[in-house]
Amino acid sequence: MAGGWWLAAALWLVAGGWWLTPATFAQQPDRARTEALARRATDRLQALQREADRLASEERTLLGDLRKLEIDRQIKAEEFARVDGEVTSVQADLAEATRQMTALEQSEQAERPEVRGRFVEMYKLGQARYLRLLLSTPDLARIGQASRTVAVLAKLDRDRVANYQRTLAALKTSRAALEDREKRLVAIRAAAQKAAAALDRAAQARANLVRDIDRQRDLNAQLAGELQAAQQKLQLELRDLANGVPIADPASLPLRPFRGDLEWPVAGSVQRRFNRGSEARGLEIATADGAEARAVHGGVVAFAGAFAGYGNLVILEHSPQTYSLYGDLLEVDVKKGDRVEREQVVGTAGPTPSGTTGLYFELRIDGQPVDPLQWLRKR
Repeated sequence: MAGGWWLAAALWLVAGGWWLTPATFAQQPDRARTEALARRATDRLQALQREADRLASEERTLLGDLRKLEIDRQIKAEEFARVDGEVTSVQADLAEATRQMTALEQSEQAERPEVRGRFVEMYKLGQARYLRLLLSTPDLARIGQASRTVAVLAKLDRDRVANYQRTLAALKTSRAALEDREKRLVAIRAAAQKAAAALDRAAQARANLVRDIDRQRDLNAQLAGELQAAQQKLQLELRDLANGVPIADPASLPLRPFRGDLEWPVAGSVQRRFNRGSEARGLEIATADGAEARAVHGGVVAFAGAFAGYGNLVILEHSPQTYSLYGDLLEVDVKKGDRVEREQVVGTAGPTPSGTTGLYFELRIDGQPVDPLQWLRKR
């Protein structure tokens, strides 16, 4: 046995374990924690970079769509201007045709009594008009002249009436054609206007999406910056730990960059959702008896104990004005001031106001309750 002990000691020395001091052994948990946080920060940074790439791709697609829509809008604008000009021209022609018809009808009405009188006189003469004309003319030399005059006047009246009827018929036909064309052009103009309005709405919707993406990209860059700063502190902490320097204030990761990527505090189904306009400021999650409630993110216990309206409550502070709350606990496994790591058990689910076993979970960002479902990982 003694020989075996010396052999083990020799192997340990050869392996280099001779330099491990008690202080080094004490730093091993800190080093493992720091390395785990650094890996998590790296993984999340990569996820944020993928999200940034996706947003950039979506924005390029939307900008391409906007350029196409702008071209379509210009085409529709030109089409509308052309059709609108045609409508204006047709309406002017229609107004002129109507004016001519009105003038013709007014002229016809003014001349109607005179023409009608001559037609009546000619009708009275009838088939014996030459005999009556002969008998009514004292000067026989003027009979021929009078007869020719009557014939000429009659022909003029007939021609005038026929010309009036032809002109009126032509104007009516022209006006009907113009009215039909006006209707078609007005319909085309309305369709072009409707299409232009649809293009405007589509362009505005895409422009709004571009603005939203820009805001998301700005937020993404901000969160990545926060995470990179935390990662740098973790790297410095790892260097100090490697050099045997004790860590008085261990580095931590900010909560904001992990929106949508937080683990659920307990396994179960949502019984009551977040409602900003009511007292439901968090989630009520139904779960099995004895289910463990776990921290969604690393932090420090700001409160642990009974609290009116929340039962047994644990509040973790992740950064100034950023908290997660775990209520309706049957048992509390942490105390105020404890540093809690992600997925560390903080208590056990207990009875909820609805009568089932569950957990009340709430998130507060900048001191204000937010919908936890927007921060927890999709499942």
